[in-house]
Amino acid sequence: MTDKTSTLESPKPPVKAIKKKSPFREWLDSVVFAVVAATLIRWLLFEPYTIPSGSMESSLLTDDFIFVSKFHYGTRTPKTILQVPLTHQKIWFTEIPSFLDWIQLPQFRLPGFTKPKNGDVIVFNYPGCPERPDEFGGYDKYPVDLRTNYIKRCIGIPGDAVEMREGQTYVNGKIFNNTPEMQMEYQVETNTTVNDKVFYKYGITEFAQALSPEGQTIYIVKTTPKGIADLKSLDFVKSANLIVQAKGDTSNANYNIFPYNSRLFPYNRDNFGPIIVPKKGVTIQLDEKNIAMYKGIITTFDGNNDAKYINGQIVLDGKPITSYTFKQNYYYMVGDNRHSSDDSRFWGFVPEDHIVGKAVLVWMSLDRNGSFLNRVRWGRLLSLIK
Repeated sequence: MTDKTSTLESPKPPVKAIKKKSPFREWLDSVVFAVVAATLIRWLLFEPYTIPSGSMESSLLTDDFIFVSKFHYGTRTPKTILQVPLTHQKIWFTEIPSFLDWIQLPQFRLPGFTKPKNGDVIVFNYPGCPERPDEFGGYDKYPVDLRTNYIKRCIGIPGDAVEMREGQTYVNGKIFNNTPEMQMEYQVETNTTVNDKVFYKYGITEFAQALSPEGQTIYIVKTTPKGIADLKSLDFVKSANLIVQAKGDTSNANYNIFPYNSRLFPYNRDNFGPIIVPKKGVTIQLDEKNIAMYKGIITTFDGNNDAKYINGQIVLDGKPITSYTFKQNYYYMVGDNRHSSDDSRFWGFVPEDHIVGKAVLVWMSLDRNGSFLNRVRWGRLLSLIK
């Protein structure tokens, strides 16, 4: 006789039907994921930019689309956190601010694998200068991480002595190696009127016709050494000469050339310096010249809570000071289009906390003056920025 043991099975819980997401919910989830991913990539790794002007020609052209590396120098932690994602200062296609500055976090820089070097092409937030009149660009009053993006070539790093003589830059007494694409301004005399297509053929997009006092036909052009050599080879070009301001010529320089004091600094766009670029930890004596040169750093950019310029003195925490130690590094930036660039010659130094990243790649380039079939500059696609 076999015993049989009955087995009691516990009842299984009812299986809940998985509710299928609606098409709208799936679309919304995809959009949220894409925005979060794009925001993280832009913040931590790469950010796309478009070149809006000719200040870096012919190294970078108007309507070049570039990638800027954040991880070369180390990305900055967010400062203004109340902001519409993937915007900068304003909401797309409107004049509505895209942020609220109610909360401003302390800003730090994550470790990078290099430091900004002489010759790097760098994107940074435009600092401006507290003493610069608003009609010339003024001082950018946005939070640091939302100030207008500029792109220039780094000429001077912390501690460098930067100088320019007749348009040629010197760093620490040595000639700075100009990129072959650097542009200068030339006066070209011809024996006939020149068709615009001739200039375009040689990559010259900035030119204007004029008449000399003697009634001769002249053109003011901005071009590279190769471009001016090509023009000189044409049989209708009589002469081509570099246009530079003479040393000591301070015409209209008081509110134009930094530091806006032609008595102490008889500088112009082609002749200045040497100017010492501030370096973190370096102490300077505050004589008349140093106060004129560095007062904006002490009162505005170095993070001092109570620093003022009063009656020719720097007053810190209510007391006049006779020396000062810089709290962060600074850089000197100049555009490759030397005679058509708003840069450190006109507003001063770039604080390290304003540096966004290193420009590394042109991924697309469009010619707004080109025909439909020639709108894309194919030769510039995926080219490294040097």
